Amino acid sequence: MTITNKNMPHCVSVLIPLALPGPYDYQVPDGLTVEPGSYVVVPLGPQELVGVVWGVGQAEIAASRIKPLREVLDVPVMPEVLRRFVDWVAQYTVNPPGSVLRLAMRVPGALEPARMRIAYRLTDARPARMTPARERVVAVAGDGFARTIREMADESGVSDGVVRGLVEAGTLRPVELPAEAAFEVPDWRTKGPALSEEQTEAAERLRAVVAKGGFASLLLDGVTGSGKTEVYFEAVAEALAQGRQALILLPEIALTSQFLTRFEKRFGILPAEWHSELSTRERRRVWRGVANGEARVVVGARSALFLPFPELGLIVVDEEHEAAFKQEDGVSYHARDMSVVRASLGQFPVILSSATPSLETSVNADQGRYERLVLRERHGVALMPSIEAIDMRAYPPERGQWLSPLLVKEMVAAMAAGEQSMLFLNRRGYAPLTLCRTCGHRIECPQCSAWLVEHRFRRELACHHCGYTAPVPKACPSCGAEDSLVACGPGVERIAEEVASLFPEARISLLSSDNLRGPASHRAAFEAIEAREIDIIIGTQIVAKGHHFPWLTVVGVVDADLGLENGDLRAAERTFQLLQQVAGRAGRADRPGRVFLQTYMPEHSVMQALVAGKRDAFLDREAAARERLSLPPFGRLVGVVVSSADAGLAQRTAREMARRVPAADNVTVLGPAPAPLALLRGRTRLRFLVKAERNVNVQAFTQAWLAEMKLPNAVRVSVDIDPYSFL
Repeated sequence: MTITNKNMPHCVSVLIPLALPGPYDYQVPDGLTVEPGSYVVVPLGPQELVGVVWGVGQAEIAASRIKPLREVLDVPVMPEVLRRFVDWVAQYTVNPPGSVLRLAMRVPGALEPARMRIAYRLTDARPARMTPARERVVAVAGDGFARTIREMADESGVSDGVVRGLVEAGTLRPVELPAEAAFEVPDWRTKGPALSEEQTEAAERLRAVVAKGGFASLLLDGVTGSGKTEVYFEAVAEALAQGRQALILLPEIALTSQFLTRFEKRFGILPAEWHSELSTRERRRVWRGVANGEARVVVGARSALFLPFPELGLIVVDEEHEAAFKQEDGVSYHARDMSVVRASLGQFPVILSSATPSLETSVNADQGRYERLVLRERHGVALMPSIEAIDMRAYPPERGQWLSPLLVKEMVAAMAAGEQSMLFLNRRGYAPLTLCRTCGHRIECPQCSAWLVEHRFRRELACHHCGYTAPVPKACPSCGAEDSLVACGPGVERIAEEVASLFPEARISLLSSDNLRGPASHRAAFEAIEAREIDIIIGTQIVAKGHHFPWLTVVGVVDADLGLENGDLRAAERTFQLLQQVAGRAGRADRPGRVFLQTYMPEHSVMQALVAGKRDAFLDREAAARERLSLPPFGRLVGVVVSSADAGLAQRTAREMARRVPAADNVTVLGPAPAPLALLRGRTRLRFLVKAERNVNVQAFTQAWLAEMKLPNAVRVSVDIDPYSFL
């Protein structure tokens, strides 16, 4: 419909994807028709930008002072529920709505006219001279399908020139076809694999909830290897049967390889993908496919939440506990929590799936806000692995090595039995620290308060926070001593070096984000493991979850205490979740699994809970401790970071902010204090932490506080509602 306004006909408000305080008003020229959600080109100063019609204009100034729209783009309008979602996220995260809109408009090319390509079809005309090569082309084209010249030549086994000759003779006529392949429709009618009684009960409940429609939050709580994916596939099938689209969120690209294979086996085709490794052309294709309803199922990273689904009827958040669902830069949001909001606004179900639910989700289920469906047993004949803590004080490795003799012995036994072993260390590179034996100098990043990590295979030092790299120096940059630099501590590359020395005949695969780039390389690596072309797997978080390796029986965690060192409120919970997920890779078929945790703190509650298999008791203790201190999920936190390239200016601004903290009941503001990463990308950072009771509107408090400040242009203040990282 055309938007009109009693005071100013044809005046609309347009939200522009910039950090502006709100929409701007524009006139709709005669001959243009717009509606809420239309993508339009508007002037803003000397530029012309694409924005979205957000509603009726509210301007109270003369019409002559309102600039006109330039153009209405020929693309499906942004759905009303997505516009409400943008507004909701902006208000919740204390960000300008235009900054959130930018998340939904990251593919400018998708708003351009659809591209076409020239293909050719067979006509009745034939050239006077028909050669065998021309006969082959005619035979291929005889099926009536349009093909490009290159496709026609390849299928006929001839040169492009032969095909062009038939075009000139009129035997082949040109036709225009869309440049991008259409999306196939998943076959939801096909039967999935046979489910156990426990799985069937959960699947039927999910199907019933989706069929009923309306908002519902469900937690699919199943042990590793219990078949959660096949269970929620039934909910996806039901959504498709109801004529709705479905979105499945995965925390990492590494998980898509085996997942896509399972999806194709279940539904006959691959789903649409959405993640950062896609080409610009493929992102444009998927965005348009979602917008026009052709892409019925999307599997993607957290940013897929902002795709313009017109018929979204189900969201699944797989591995919902994963910290990777938290967006830290720019607009800070947690995709798990925003999925629940998106489902509530759209009035459809959301399924959160995990073997180790986050404490927030577990408490929501305990308090009845989420419905919990439990899968207690592994599917088929597989049993849960045994878990043992290796006390490194009693069974230390040999000098200069990192693997306990007990773990090495188990790996030897697995090799002898034709089974696979996996070593997990959540630390990339060769060594986390390089120092000088002469003067003790530690090599740091010049742009961050972080040590440079040695990557020996690449012969460089790298910062994992800002991306800075430098060659490994021959001499100490502080004292000048040559050959005095020594690598301290292990990374996965160093573990691989040790394993190669201990097992010279073993086929070893090193898996980390440094040597796997994009889904194709992940897929090749995991297929090699499944095909038993690998004996020993060494990896970081890439190997920790979501993978099914039938011959993997021994899992060793090299430094199980690592996650307990960072001191944030979720340290114990995250360590438990990660180690439980790693342990879940062992024994997923008919061979029993054995898991070994190398630890210097076997008495720690995390290690004790893992060995005893008492997840729920551990979560209960964590919940009780958090509740006593009014920490999430029983209280609210807000992280506020002040940063500037000018250290003095950052400090002065932070002190002024501290003086202007509003008085409020049940709110405490801690800081300013140097952030743990006090220097990041060349900017000095100071941090405040707002701690409040559960019923406090922390967004209103934060907005009132920041409204009192006039920030210098060189200072940046970032707000993180419900922070997950405290760096």
